Amino acid sequence: MKSAQVHLIRLSSGGTELICEGLFSHPNEIWDLASCPFDQRIFSTVFSTGSFFDLDLRLFLPYFGALDIVFFVVEGESYGAAIWQIPELYGQLNSPQLERIASLDAHVAKINCVLWWPSGRHDKLLSIDDENIFLWTLDCSKKAAQVQSKESSGMLHYLSGGAWDPHDMNAVATTCESSVQFWDLRTMKKTNAIERAHIRNANYDMKKSHILVRI
Repeated sequence: MKSAQVHLIRLSSGGTELICEGLFSHPNEIWDLASCPFDQRIFSTVFSTGSFFDLDLRLFLPYFGALDIVFFVVEGESYGAAIWQIPELYGQLNSPQLERIASLDAHVAKINCVLWWPSGRHDKLLSIDDENIFLWTLDCSKKAAQVQSKESSGMLHYLSGGAWDPHDMNAVATTCESSVQFWDLRTMKKTNAIERAHIRNANYDMKKSHILVRI
C-alpha cells in the first residue's frame, strides 16, 4: 500500500514565493484532495486502500452443449474517503500525524470526489462515487459524519465528479459520462440535464449565478 505526503503551503506576503509550513504523512495514496472553505486546517481526501480480489462466477454453454461453471478471480482497487485536521505546528516543520475527524465509509462503488459548499460555513458535504451521490452531515466537534440522504445516478449512468453551486446550497451539478446532471439536495432528485455536453469536469462561477464552466 502506498502512502502519501500532504504539504501545507502558504503564499508569501509579496505574492511571489510559496512557503512550506508543514509536512504531514497520509496513510494512503491520494486521488482527490479538497480544502474546507471555512477552516483552513480541515480538508478531505479520497484515497486508495489497496487491492482486492473478487470471485466472479459465470455460466458457460460451450459448443458441445454441456453447461460449465467457471470461476474468475478479478483484481481491483478499493477506495475510501475521510475528513482530516492539520495539527498545531508549534514551529515544527515535520509535525505529528494528521488527525482523522471522520470517515465517509458508506460507499461501495469507487469514490471520485468530496465536495464542500464553497461559500462559507455549512455542516453538510457531498461525496460522489461511480453510482451514487451522498449528502452527509458533518460535526467536527464530535468527530462524526452521518449520511443524511443518498440517491442513485440511475441505470447505465456513471458519475465522475461534480460542482456545488456557490449561490445556492441546495443545487449541485454532477458530471456523468458526456452529460451534466443537476440536483436539488432538498429532495435528492435530478431537476435537469444537459445531454451530449462532451464534458470532463465542471465548476460554477463564484461571482455570477447560473454560470457553469465546463472542461
